[in-house]
Amino acid sequence: MLGKLRLKDIALGKRVKRLREQSGKTQEEIADRTRLTQTYISLLETGKRRASMRTLEKIASAIGVKVRDLLPY
Repeated sequence: MLGKLRLKDIALGKRVKRLREQSGKTQEEIADRTRLTQTYISLLETGKRRASMRTLEKIASAIGVKVRDLLPY
């Protein structure tokens, strides 16, 4: 079970990173727009942190996509 959750975290992080890069925004810009830290964004993108739905909403808004676009499943 833990392995599956970890794979989902990694997949989510990869999607966040890909969409952020496609938008031309840096981790710092997303952090500023969401009031999160750049470190948190980095950890999320590498699957080392989980995000609440509220955090995903903030990130999606900052990137300019819908929350469902961030979800790999």
